[in-house]
Amino acid sequence: MSTTTGKRSVRAVRTAGGYSFRTDVRAALVTVLLAVVAAGAAVVLIGTGDFSLTPAEVVRTLLGHGTFQQEFIVTDLRLPRVLVGLLVGAALGVGGAVFQTLSRNPLGSPDVLGFGQGATVGALSVIVLFQGGATAVAGGAIAGGLLTGVAVYLLAWKRGVHGFRLVLVGIGAAAMLTAGTQYLITKANLVDATRAVVWMTGSLDGRDWAQVRPLLAVCAVLLPLVFLHGPALRVMEMGDDAAYALGVRVERIRLVLMGAAVLLVAVATAAAGPIAFVSLSAPQLARRLTRSTGPNLVAATFMGAALLLVADWVSMRAFGDRQLPVGVVTGVLGGCYLLWLLVTERRAGRI
Repeated sequence: MSTTTGKRSVRAVRTAGGYSFRTDVRAALVTVLLAVVAAGAAVVLIGTGDFSLTPAEVVRTLLGHGTFQQEFIVTDLRLPRVLVGLLVGAALGVGGAVFQTLSRNPLGSPDVLGFGQGATVGALSVIVLFQGGATAVAGGAIAGGLLTGVAVYLLAWKRGVHGFRLVLVGIGAAAMLTAGTQYLITKANLVDATRAVVWMTGSLDGRDWAQVRPLLAVCAVLLPLVFLHGPALRVMEMGDDAAYALGVRVERIRLVLMGAAVLLVAVATAAAGPIAFVSLSAPQLARRLTRSTGPNLVAATFMGAALLLVADWVSMRAFGDRQLPVGVVTGVLGGCYLLWLLVTERRAGRI
């Protein structure tokens, strides 16, 4: 059975076990299309480089039928970078969708609310104060993101955490943490300052299986946890009072979702640096494509992955021999998107 509401087509599906659920046909098709785009971008990116491979050669090599040279280039050199890009983009997309829904604000993304800046301060503290290695820097980024999440949650608490307080406290935290980042750079010697600036740009260069494995483990646990709470998150978008009336344990679910989203963003930042604007733009682009209400968690996941891989391809191919860090490309594209979003929201009277 299907119904049409406005321009949306909603279909009711009943399983053999007697369960039934509704699915938005357009949202499902858009999600599948985004997954295909992300997979296609991954194949193209694996084949991009000094030793170029066609998509057919990449697929054949991934299936175990390539030459020894192709196996080395694909499996050892390029596949880890692409997997990190997929996982980081997915983590940022989901984290942004969660925070934008909880704050009920399209600007309420982790890089606006200070969680990305907290991870940056944690990583730079390890680099500048302790001259730590790559593993220690990743640990510092995760610790900084989690501590920032706890601080923002506690400061925004007043008989519950409401959207406008979360946004205001987060913006204030982001400003202070940005100042902390600048202070750390001024205190660093030339070598550490250069290393810190390179890390802060956000890049997928040099990523290997050491970054893939922990990132994959965290995403394998937290992404299903967030998806499991998707229906409750959709109800909470109507407001706390409505959610309480419908039996949703608002504060408990908000705490679980915020914790999961902060950890996803912190681990993504630890793996690739603070890549800007993906968590801001991916959920909004997914919502506009699906034209569906609610957090659109799965669509935001694939949108984030596709955005980051496409931006990485642009950074490798669009500027000739000068390859840019992917964070520069996402920053430029995200800045243009942010301006467009602000103009749109202002014309709609929402800001």
